[in-house]
Amino acid sequence: MRYWVEDLKKHIGQSVELKGWVYNVRSSGKVKFLLLRDGTGICQCVYFRGECEDQAFDGFEKLTQESSVRVVGVVKESAKAPGGIELSARLFEILSEAKDYPITPKEHGTDFLMNHRHLWLRSRKQHAALRVRAEIIKAVRDFFDGRGFVLTDAPIFTPSACEGTSTLFETKYFDEKAYLSQSGQLYMEATAAAFGKVYCFGPTFRAEKSKTRRHLIEFWMVEPEVAFNDLYDNMELAEQFVEYIVQRCVRNRKEELAVLERDTSKLEIIKAPFPRLHYNEAAELIKKENPEFVFGNDFGGTDETIVSSKYDKPVFVHHYPSAIKAFYMKEDPKEAGASMSCDLLATEGYGEVIGGGQREEDINKILTRIKEHNLKEEDFSWYLDLRRYGSFPHSGFGLGIERTVAWICGLPHVRETIPFPRLYGRSYP
Repeated sequence: MRYWVEDLKKHIGQSVELKGWVYNVRSSGKVKFLLLRDGTGICQCVYFRGECEDQAFDGFEKLTQESSVRVVGVVKESAKAPGGIELSARLFEILSEAKDYPITPKEHGTDFLMNHRHLWLRSRKQHAALRVRAEIIKAVRDFFDGRGFVLTDAPIFTPSACEGTSTLFETKYFDEKAYLSQSGQLYMEATAAAFGKVYCFGPTFRAEKSKTRRHLIEFWMVEPEVAFNDLYDNMELAEQFVEYIVQRCVRNRKEELAVLERDTSKLEIIKAPFPRLHYNEAAELIKKENPEFVFGNDFGGTDETIVSSKYDKPVFVHHYPSAIKAFYMKEDPKEAGASMSCDLLATEGYGEVIGGGQREEDINKILTRIKEHNLKEEDFSWYLDLRRYGSFPHSGFGLGIERTVAWICGLPHVRETIPFPRLYGRSYP
């Protein structure tokens, strides 16, 4: 019977069969070692001359990096072995030989590794980062599902812009023009009127010609929307959500974070409540270190780092100027020109991981904003119906999965946070 490496601790003393790939091999006199990986972990398989089949011991020179193999042996505890378990092996069978595997233990350049991303995924750090990503995605679903939210996914093809027309990917939809979704938010506003608490989770697309370490062309986003929540309810939900994700990874992915050499002490303190700064306060902090910053502008990456560096927890910046926010963002009735918006800036210079706020529920104000943004009213007829038929205060936010993975894993670039990243100038493999 075939077993998985992650389950071997349950089978101490038993003879098992493993199937996987050669991670590494080494010899020391009468003993030879095969490190086998099967996707769930790495197992040290030990071959002693006289205790294993002669064919296995003598055939070790045929084992090459990433060849697929079948191994049979007895599971034993070993403090020196990876995971505290090793296999006292008696045979191996090469299922498929890998010749001249291109990614060797030597250093490789980023461009080379990106061209071989389909193989780079097998390395320990890339494998660990994507394990953490999977944990984050499961945590996202568990958080919202466990609080009564209904998953109501938004379409990928959309007839109109949500965040602005300059970063849309245009495509043909039979005889009509359509766009790849920038956000599912507008559709979540509709389903929130049906279910009260909803979220969508899926890919989004931004045609941004950006080559920064924080940007991808295609990325995944989770977007909750809650009926009758205001800006402050929204920030409270967001901080509970982020705390849940981070602490879940600290608890469940210790081994992977260790492989990534992540200082988890900086994650262990990520617990609500988070500090909150008005845009004006944050702008004053930025001006002290970046005199060229223009009050009223949105924050760039450097500006976000200046603000977040003052705290050891993520920090909310709220009440950005209405002029730099999307047409649907509500203006604070007590503060003219300030939107009831919020961004959550991660620690350690990782920038914005959440953006959101309270939506404008007044149809007349929405119509004015649509005109100010040079958008076509007819494109939003269905959206305006939400204000015509039982309008209500509501709020929501979007969390980008890749930036969150980069932050929690301590990765230097978002290209390592998704199996096959789409970057400006790169769509292969």
